[in-house]
Amino acid sequence: MIQQMYPQTLHPYTFELNKDMQLSAAHYVPKEEAGKCRRLHGHTYFINVTVAGDELDESGFLINFAHIKQLVHDRFDHTILNEHDVFNDEDPNKFPTTEVVARTICEMIQQHLDSLSHKPKCVGVFVRETPTSYVMYRPKLVKKG
Repeated sequence: MIQQMYPQTLHPYTFELNKDMQLSAAHYVPKEEAGKCRRLHGHTYFINVTVAGDELDESGFLINFAHIKQLVHDRFDHTILNEHDVFNDEDPNKFPTTEVVARTICEMIQQHLDSLSHKPKCVGVFVRETPTSYVMYRPKLVKKG
């Protein structure tokens, strides 16, 4: 069962949409300090994406749930995260740690949302890597007009 309790993301928007996903992926952290995580290993990640906005599209959505799944699950499920172009082994800000995975998912989703006429915002991404460890990424929101 997907973990369904997440820290709340406060925002000034009228609508909030949450999409839960589960994906299996492997990764490694290319630094000696990472200990065991330096070796290739896998996780079943539980991910929650929060999108918010004041306006809906012509179908009555902030975004179709299926589009979020395509952007994240379809791209990363059953892959080695280090092999994706959004991560690399040279820049610590691009290592596929849980923190960077959460930020990267948020940025990927926001890039798609920016192409929509009603301009919803990705206000948070929760990534649970193990039953006892998770990251919550919240981008800094620009105050509305």
